Amino acid sequence: MTLDPQTKAFLEQAAEAGGPALYELPVPDARAMLKEMTATMDAPRQEVRKFEQRAIPGTDGNIPVRLYWPDTAPNETDLLPVLVLIHGGGFALADLDTHENMARFYCHNARVIVMSVDYRLAPEHKFPAGLEDCYDALCWVHENAASLGADPKNIAVTGDSAGGCLSAAICQLARDRGGPPVAFQALVYPVLTLELDTNYPSRASMGTGEYFLGQKDMDWFNSLYLNSPDEVNDTRVSPALMDDLTGLPPAFVLTAGYDPLRDEGAEYAKRLNAAGVEAEYYCFEGAIHGFLSFSGALDIGADGLQMVANRVREALRG
Repeated sequence: MTLDPQTKAFLEQAAEAGGPALYELPVPDARAMLKEMTATMDAPRQEVRKFEQRAIPGTDGNIPVRLYWPDTAPNETDLLPVLVLIHGGGFALADLDTHENMARFYCHNARVIVMSVDYRLAPEHKFPAGLEDCYDALCWVHENAASLGADPKNIAVTGDSAGGCLSAAICQLARDRGGPPVAFQALVYPVLTLELDTNYPSRASMGTGEYFLGQKDMDWFNSLYLNSPDEVNDTRVSPALMDDLTGLPPAFVLTAGYDPLRDEGAEYAKRLNAAGVEAEYYCFEGAIHGFLSFSGALDIGADGLQMVANRVREALRG
């Protein structure tokens, strides 16, 4: 396994520039740093047919969302599929802006309606606030599909990193709470357990901090998100701890070779298949965590974005 040359150059430049790690920053500064990095390296902005920003009702108040509609063929009258996008950022840092271009890319390239969810962030709102916002958003888009021109039976969920954790968790919640139905889940370098002591070799070998995301960053995110350390044993926090994976939606799990989260993504896909759930796994061996958000500067990130869009389009549009 060899580090992608563009990624290697990016990491070398970051090391030369110096500066504190994420976990060493106050939360507002970490949010600003991530937003600036994304703005500098993000995918080009894609035009969509229609865009709206709304506040939809949730159990604990309104949830801001952004909705994107793709161009449709002149004779296309069928209801459109929907992709619910749940952003990453350690449950604490990212927002609708950091994932604006990703949402537009999926809308344009997968030709689906995209709803990007601005769930409540830690540490201001700890578990399970953000998770319940994401589940409420999934329920809302299902219940209001007709008004969106959407097919309520053709809804997928995707998320990167912490968003991948939330995506996996709400698929489990939808199964266990009796709905809404989810047609597909695309988990992008997901964190699937917040346990500090795991048996995943990549946590140790790739979590030293030199590959963008380190174990100290993840420990810091845990401290921001959780009310107490023992919450890591809750399957809503750590979806990989769910014993029964039967009845979950078909899945695509994408990981990065130089990512401490690599092995848990691979293991989750393997367990889904063993439970009778169709799950495809793919690892971009030369990539680091977060590489899809750097697709404007890293070709491997653009390849990853396109792969996710392709899988969503194939799953929802046939």
